Amino acid sequence: MKEIVAVDIGGTHARFAIATVEAGRVVSLGDAVTLKCAEHASMQLAWEAFGREIGRVLPRAAGIAVACPIQGDILKLTNNPWIIRPAQLAEQLGVDEHVLVNDFGAVGYAVTQVDATHLRHLCGPDTDLSANGVTTIVGPGTGLGSAYVVRRDGRSLVCETEGGHVDFAPLDSVDDRILQRLRQRYRRVSAERIVSGPGLVNLYETIAELEGQPALIHDDKELWTLALEGRDPMASAAVERFCLALGAVAGDLALAQGANGVVIAGGVGLRLADHLPRSGFAERFVAKGRFESMMARMPVKLITHPQPGLLGAAAAFAERF
Repeated sequence: MKEIVAVDIGGTHARFAIATVEAGRVVSLGDAVTLKCAEHASMQLAWEAFGREIGRVLPRAAGIAVACPIQGDILKLTNNPWIIRPAQLAEQLGVDEHVLVNDFGAVGYAVTQVDATHLRHLCGPDTDLSANGVTTIVGPGTGLGSAYVVRRDGRSLVCETEGGHVDFAPLDSVDDRILQRLRQRYRRVSAERIVSGPGLVNLYETIAELEGQPALIHDDKELWTLALEGRDPMASAAVERFCLALGAVAGDLALAQGANGVVIAGGVGLRLADHLPRSGFAERFVAKGRFESMMARMPVKLITHPQPGLLGAAAAFAERF
């Protein structure tokens, strides 16, 4: 068995934990330490802060997930100002071995490791994910992450994507208004502009405009709290619209990737665990014209593991070393 540091760097938070791996599996994952990215100037400084927090010398191996494509000499995180230079990581962190994966690639690795107890049924047939074929993974958080897993004969291949940046596709007149309004702000309106934590503000402001009411709240965290507690009707309407859009984009990605199952992930996805089954998510997920019956046969799950990014970062390391 080998001890490593598991790292999950998102747009808002950097999470760290000590993990133990063996024979391609994660044997154990220690308690997570969550640091705010805005309170640390670089990944190296956050790494060092983690070491001080747990009061021990860190292992000389790491599985690291970051919220951006793993390409080129310089990685610029999509929703985080840190700059990561992969060639310098080993020296900066003091490690001998490390693996660097996209954050939703890490969630893909987590999906290959968790059992059914960490996969909550959302819609479609209440069956396990297939042991063969493609599983699409979609997750709203600070951004909209996407990946997919190809399973064949007991083996799994995790494929990282930037599927959250596909074009937003309106399906009704309210969606048309959302797109029209956001086009005034952005040259191109991606799904992430709507289906992400901050995207709720865009939905709320459009609904306020439709209702002829002032948009009094412009902080997405406050909006989420008000909506999920049922304390603001327009915020609640924005969350319902969010669920519709998430269902639509999850179905689009599953259709494009030839999937036979879908997993919803991300911090926002987890917050919506009780709301999604009662929303219009399932209706929009299957609304794919001539492929409705095929989409209706697809199980859709929510990953409920408390730290899928850390688990997946450790699993990515375990698979390669």
